Amino acid sequence: MLEDLAIDAAYRFACRLCLKAINAGTKVHLHLQDEVAINKMDELMWNYPPERFLPHDVVSSEATKSPVQLGCEEPTLQEGLLINLSEEIPYFFGRFDRVAEIIVQNQVSEGRVRYKFYRDRGYPLQHHQLNQWED
Repeated sequence: MLEDLAIDAAYRFACRLCLKAINAGTKVHLHLQDEVAINKMDELMWNYPPERFLPHDVVSSEATKSPVQLGCEEPTLQEGLLINLSEEIPYFFGRFDRVAEIIVQNQVSEGRVRYKFYRDRGYPLQHHQLNQWED
């Protein structure tokens, strides 16, 4: 959970996770709520980290070679890391090796519901309290 209140912090943190994952050779699907959110994340990734670029594509019906996919529908990617920034747990989460749910302070109750969902189904969970992560 991020100390931050704004969802923008979750978007920036998702960029950091994407960068870490692709540096480790892991493909990422970043699941977003809708086209507005996709466009916002797409714009952010063109300059993240500052003066750099996170290679990514918006999911379409065709497979992509970019290490990061952005989408609000079912992805073409079948493995790797799923980062969920949508309001719901995507039904396809089980095909990924890892799932990251990024929760900001004003989403604590929703985060608890998601935590319980995964826990009740026997998925191994790790909780990270992230303070001063942008330093």
